[in-house]
Amino acid sequence: MKLLSNLLWLVFGGLFIAIEYFLASLLLMITIIGIPFGVQTMKLAVLAIWPFGHLAIW
Repeated sequence: MKLLSNLLWLVFGGLFIAIEYFLASLLLMITIIGIPFGVQTMKLAVLAIWPFGHLAIW
């Protein structure tokens, strides 16, 4: 069930959200102050790709 849910999520918008998070993290990593925020946003990008079955405690 998780596999089906993840595939549906990926097709119906998950990939677009993950790309947006990835680009936002790259923009945040331009400055030294933004690097920790960029790292956390990168983690959100990974979670946006395959959300079902993951625990979001980092």
